[in-house]
Amino acid sequence: MSLIECKNLSLGYGSLVVQENLNLTIEKGDSVYILGENGSGKSTLVKTILGFIKPLGGTITYSTQWNKKGIGYLPQTSEIQKTFPATVYEIVLSGCQAELGLLPFYKKQHHQKVLKNLELLGMSDYANKSFKELSGGQQQRVLFARALCAASQVLVMDEPAKGFDSDAVRKMHEIVYELNKGGLTVITISHDKEAAQKYAGKIITLEKMEALK
Repeated sequence: MSLIECKNLSLGYGSLVVQENLNLTIEKGDSVYILGENGSGKSTLVKTILGFIKPLGGTITYSTQWNKKGIGYLPQTSEIQKTFPATVYEIVLSGCQAELGLLPFYKKQHHQKVLKNLELLGMSDYANKSFKELSGGQQQRVLFARALCAASQVLVMDEPAKGFDSDAVRKMHEIVYELNKGGLTVITISHDKEAAQKYAGKIITLEKMEALK
């Protein structure tokens, strides 16, 4: 059984429909790139799959292996609260929150995971810095580290290259590629067709509704 199966899915907000009759499957361990113009419903599709938005029609079926607690999500930079009053370490540690269970105390392995991902992204020296004092690219690295802490099963990224310089983009692709080879399911929203051709096992291209009519 597929990890996620969407049948005849209609997406949108209220009376605004951005996609209709969409059918797709995502298997465990897939690296899926979702491409398309602005306004084609890429982010809406992912938010619907994640349960942030209800579908306007159709069905989404999840396998028993789908676990919301194992999902790491990196949103678009425009959705980030850039003045959030917390340290870098606190924000990355919050990526482990879903693993806490009944007792709200972080364990040694959670702190080890934070240190590992901060080092991986070159942000160890900023651990005690205030998040709001960082540059946009540094904030994106911190939130990427947070998503990695949460992503025990699935990593979802919405335009992750925005705010990164070319070296950071290359590093991000290398990290995600290795994680995917290790069995992590990856869903990436992007405009980068070249990266999709290089790293995706499956490419989903959405067209704007006007183009479909």
